[in-house]
Amino acid sequence: MAMQVHLLGQGIWELEPRGDARVPARFVASEALLPAILHDEESLRQLQNVATLPGVVGAVWAMPDMHVGYGFPIGGVAATDPDEGVISPGGVGYDINCGVRLLAFSLTEADVRDRLHEVADTLYRMIPCGVGRGGDVKVGPREMRRVLEQGGHWAVEHGFGTPFDLRRVEEGGRIEGADPTQVSERALARGRDQLGTLGSGNHFLELGVVDEVFAPEAARALGLERGGVTILLHTGSRGLGHQVCTDSLKRMKAAMHRYRIEIPDPQLACAPIRSPEGQAYLGAMNAAVNFAFANRQILATRAVRALARALDADERSLGARTVYEVAHNIAKFETHRVDGRERKLCVHRKGATRAFPPGHPDLPEEYRAVGQPVLIPGDMERYSFVLVGRPGSMEHTFGSTCHGAGRRLSRTKARAAARGRSIARDMEERGILVRAASLRTQQEEIADAYKDVAEVVEAVAQAGLSTVVARLRPLAVVKG
Repeated sequence: MAMQVHLLGQGIWELEPRGDARVPARFVASEALLPAILHDEESLRQLQNVATLPGVVGAVWAMPDMHVGYGFPIGGVAATDPDEGVISPGGVGYDINCGVRLLAFSLTEADVRDRLHEVADTLYRMIPCGVGRGGDVKVGPREMRRVLEQGGHWAVEHGFGTPFDLRRVEEGGRIEGADPTQVSERALARGRDQLGTLGSGNHFLELGVVDEVFAPEAARALGLERGGVTILLHTGSRGLGHQVCTDSLKRMKAAMHRYRIEIPDPQLACAPIRSPEGQAYLGAMNAAVNFAFANRQILATRAVRALARALDADERSLGARTVYEVAHNIAKFETHRVDGRERKLCVHRKGATRAFPPGHPDLPEEYRAVGQPVLIPGDMERYSFVLVGRPGSMEHTFGSTCHGAGRRLSRTKARAAARGRSIARDMEERGILVRAASLRTQQEEIADAYKDVAEVVEAVAQAGLSTVVARLRPLAVVKG
């Protein structure tokens, strides 16, 4: 039997309540996306499961790019009470602090088009990518502790970028509460040579151009002009974060019976936030968050160096600047209004982006008038978008919006759909170069594997969560 839903407002839907739910389960979707979301019953069941977590408040949410994840659907948002609620690693995911940085340059497409092959080759050569591949930034145990505590600040201290970059990174590039002692030796070993590496799967580095501007005032505040060259960088905490999640799930699954926690899906393994297991996860998760901040800071700096080398230019002449960097797999303590009063809550975002509105005190001063920049990658064949937060995000979704296009096909089905197609040749005929470690990666990342991100961002705009500012068109894509 198909799941029943009710329209609550423009683009906001609520699932028929289930008997074990503590709060409503809601999602954001346009009429165009609704049929596919209703067909994805497993993701909707996962969302209903999240609504049963102890201490969950308000409502649980899924964004229009939702698809099946581990425990939580990817695109899921849930807030729990710090004193009575739980924290669930499934609400953050294995790739802790997977996120996106956007760089802008004082270059136009004409400045790079004639050297695009050299640019793509140089980026691919200078940005380590692929499954398990390490880089040349290797740290010992003592230095790794500093990375996990200092995040992007460690990278800047070691010559990667400037303090100005960190002003435009969520949490300033370093989250408080990291406890490296809670990170296992196995996790440390997996991360030791992965600083400054891209990884594989849907992680990428993309050279692009601002193809269209929809909100000129916000675009000016962000320093984006039509025709300007950009770089989008999407990666996270690599093997270290994956291992932190694995270790924490094992610990929580063993501990739940002590806290008399019953959940409908073991993948939602959790522990009270105030418990030893909850505090251990928070300490280890925040350490992995900082690892990811350092990783992207190093990669961004190397991307600028690679572009300068490919263009035979001085780095300073490129006018490189960080527009913003967002996290979309994270749990953080934030203040939100629930049932008419302000409350400090633990907000889980898994495949969802913070989207604070204009005037929020946590935003950089230069962006406070327009709202938080939100970076939404699409697929490598079409486009990506830049948004800013709106007040509706605070009214509905705990200050959250979408994070990407969202997969439509599994990796296996994507490979089958791509069989017989020369992806690199097809893309080059449309003016986009791709450099990837394998044909398999290219096949898994074809446009047909994803929802149309233009429809996704239109849905969050209709729901009042975000304003669409600009569209970015890819010129060269580096994949693991």
